[in-house]
Amino acid sequence: MNKYILSLKEIDKHNLQEVGGKGANLGELSKIDGITVPGGFCVTTVAYKKALGGNTKLTALIDKLSNTKADDHVNIKKMSGEIRSIIEKQKIPTDIEDAIVDKLSKLGENDAYAVRSSATAEDLPTASFAGQQDTYLNIMGKEAIFNYISKCWASLFTDRAVIYRIQKGFDHRKVFLSVVVQKMVFPEASGIMFTADPITSNPKTVSIEASFGLGEALVSGLVNADSYTVKEGAIIDKKVTAKEMGIYASEAGGTQHQAIGAAQQTKQTLSDTQIVDLAVIGKKIEKHFDYPQDIEWGIVGSKFVILQSRPITTLYPVPQADGDQNRVYISGGHMQMMTDPIKPLGMFFFQIVVGDHPSKEIGGRLYMDITHDLASPISRILALFLMKTIGEDLMLNAVKSLVKRKELIKSLPRGKQKVFLPDKKDKPSMGFIPYYLRFYRQNDSDNVQKVIEKDQAIIAQLQKDMDMLPGERIFDFIEDCLRKMKGVVVTSESTGVLTVGLLNMNWINKKLEKWLGIKNAADTLIQSVPNSVTSDTGNTLLDVSDTIRKYPKIVRYLRHDATDETLFEDLAQLDGGDVVNDSIHAYLQKYGMRCSGDIDITRPRWRENPTALVPTLLSNIKNFPINARDYVYQQGIQASKEAEKDFLHRLSQLPGGKRKAKIVKKKISVVRNHVGFREYPKYAFVQRYAIYKEAMLREAEKLVAKGLIQVKEDIYYLYFDELRQAVTTQQLDYNLIKKRKAEYLVYETLTAPRVISTMDGIVTGQYHNKNLPDGALPGTPVSAGVVEGRARIILNMEDADVDEGDILVTVFTDPSWTPVFVSLKGLVTEVGGLVTHGAVIAREYGLPAVVSVENATNLIKDGDMIRVNGTEGYVEILSE
Repeated sequence: MNKYILSLKEIDKHNLQEVGGKGANLGELSKIDGITVPGGFCVTTVAYKKALGGNTKLTALIDKLSNTKADDHVNIKKMSGEIRSIIEKQKIPTDIEDAIVDKLSKLGENDAYAVRSSATAEDLPTASFAGQQDTYLNIMGKEAIFNYISKCWASLFTDRAVIYRIQKGFDHRKVFLSVVVQKMVFPEASGIMFTADPITSNPKTVSIEASFGLGEALVSGLVNADSYTVKEGAIIDKKVTAKEMGIYASEAGGTQHQAIGAAQQTKQTLSDTQIVDLAVIGKKIEKHFDYPQDIEWGIVGSKFVILQSRPITTLYPVPQADGDQNRVYISGGHMQMMTDPIKPLGMFFFQIVVGDHPSKEIGGRLYMDITHDLASPISRILALFLMKTIGEDLMLNAVKSLVKRKELIKSLPRGKQKVFLPDKKDKPSMGFIPYYLRFYRQNDSDNVQKVIEKDQAIIAQLQKDMDMLPGERIFDFIEDCLRKMKGVVVTSESTGVLTVGLLNMNWINKKLEKWLGIKNAADTLIQSVPNSVTSDTGNTLLDVSDTIRKYPKIVRYLRHDATDETLFEDLAQLDGGDVVNDSIHAYLQKYGMRCSGDIDITRPRWRENPTALVPTLLSNIKNFPINARDYVYQQGIQASKEAEKDFLHRLSQLPGGKRKAKIVKKKISVVRNHVGFREYPKYAFVQRYAIYKEAMLREAEKLVAKGLIQVKEDIYYLYFDELRQAVTTQQLDYNLIKKRKAEYLVYETLTAPRVISTMDGIVTGQYHNKNLPDGALPGTPVSAGVVEGRARIILNMEDADVDEGDILVTVFTDPSWTPVFVSLKGLVTEVGGLVTHGAVIAREYGLPAVVSVENATNLIKDGDMIRVNGTEGYVEILSE
């Protein structure tokens, strides 16, 4: 076997490092009975390394490129251009040329060939790299083939390929390129086939696009293509377009654009029989690879030829139906405002929060199984009603679209276990009612404080107990705590406090909309309420900023040099460092268990990653004067008082207005005294989880010392019982962790859908607001008011360098984002509903907010001037 050249027949999936993803897949395709693949060979990565490995200038440039960030477009363009120039000028060694000539002589030296790049980081389940390297068609003659092999090698360093690798975390120095040299075919028609629907991820649906001539016309977007959809052997959708242009082979070599005759333009590219036959071929290839495929095909005469096949890397995994019984799932992450994937240990703890409701882990996220809720007419009504109260309109509308489909509802199995209708044994206790009545009557915010202090004493004792336990007992102790936790955190007393605030706030909203025509009136009445741990998270950080602002050297250090590893040691060396350290430590003691996405216990807390707070601290110093905490708090109180005064005055003008105003005044007071407790239960959960996490990480350090894991964070890829077993037995197969890490990398690239059906795959909902201004982006209104300002697209709180008056546009927020809210003027998120935490905090700060704005972070650009209508629920882009 020649180490420089491998024929396609010699290649299989095990040759990935020698022939790259495209080459390995073509080799596998060549082995499938009944699949026609044009003959050819691969110039291996061994040849690539020999031809280029000795060039020291090239090596130095690639090393330099490896330290460049993806957004440094100027340097990437400069260095990539130099690298390509060096590669294209490099002479191919004689022994490699001889091996290529020998293979060409056997295949047909005077024939035309396609010369295609095939990188070792390409056509993988984790990243397709589709279109990142170059392909050259209809190449004739050995000298031309040599030339285009060099061009393919150079195309490993196109700007787009370099940036894509940086974004995907691939090291340029560890990615090599093979070149596929394959007999050229000249199809009458060609196209692309997806063996699962690329939009809905439905695994039963095959999507085909077809046009006349070479497939490059379709891939490059030159032509509109016919589109066909096949499901289980039947064509269920077909769209024939006008195809005015195609790409065809040129007699002199290469390709040319060519107009398609008028009579052929509107002709269906493939016959119905050919469409079904091609779908069968696609499913056969999918079965061989055991993964949905993106396939390039052509038809020569009456025969289909397969030119390429790669895994579809953007599919969200859709569970299979159980026979003819379908299921429906809704995203727990969307309801919790955290749609990122969750590692296995975090998933275990998230499921504890969710409780005993039927659920399923899909794509690294937790989905609630509402099948039985929808199967029963009565529970279906309740489910839709409760989903409406959550306020995730896109999710609700998607589920409503499913409910209208009788064939789907008939296919859902009935059962007792439901998400929205608890079993009889789980009936909610009415024990909170006496507390509700007492708290309403007394109307004293001190009652809320006493409930919080009582729970904080329990948490302090939990910390002491956990610190005293030997390692082998912590898992039983944690499990026992988890079983009791809801009963400890969510007591009759705390439920009484919670319902006093929420039910009366709901009453105010309904009555003032009825009497005064004001939507979401309570939003303007609950700013700067007492006992709100979440708003206090942001306000207290203003005090820390005041401490820091006194020391210019510390401000400069935080702006340029701060790292988690040495933060406190470095600060101690600077003037004022001890004072600043004390201030930060005090803050972390109270709120350091928080972080973005803190429902996932595996996420680094602020105590572990304190520099996550630095951008917000610096923004506070830039945007606010000293003692801003009191100003911000008093400003919120004043805004609430003015709104209350206005509402009461307007009510007093109505028939029976004095009586109405008196009732509303009492309700407003009750709401303000109690609604701050809304955020406490989750805060209490997160506090407890931080204690459990610290104990588990202590055990992880012992596993590292034993050599069972490499770093303590490896335990995040184990479920709770797996971790307990590893600690107890001192045995662990590390391959399991490696496998889970690879899966997690895939999950990170996927966008979690709100609703999944085993019959349809991903189900999307639509907004039905008919009164939108032209071009407005619809969403769900969660905090009333209209505001205009500069959009700041921020995906991570750690990057939240904002100016006062900016409007935050992000995927989701949770309580950890509260410190950023202090400087903001408004909020737009892609995920969320009325009762999610970001919405609650926006109302507390009086920020107009619209959530569930699909694709907001792409449609709105950083720096755009936008208008947020938090009353009606839409966003307008005013100027770019």
